[in-house]
Amino acid sequence: MKRLEWVLIVAAMTLTASCTDMTPRQQGTMSGAAMGAAGGAGIAAISGGDAWTGAAIGGLAGGVAGNIRGGRQQQSGW
Repeated sequence: MKRLEWVLIVAAMTLTASCTDMTPRQQGTMSGAAMGAAGGAGIAAISGGDAWTGAAIGGLAGGVAGNIRGGRQQQSGW
């Protein structure tokens, strides 16, 4: 279990560091997917559902919403 935790921590740090050279649309997509996955997993776990399914659905929905939001920011030059 400790090894899995370290792998997840290293993966999270790598993904965070790799977001520095992205367009606003790409950043929005990644951020939205991450927040959606976390929210979906949490809601599914609380409601008694499968956390992995909740994370997948939440990540997909969050990625789409983040892509739309980031695209609007990119168009406005923000």
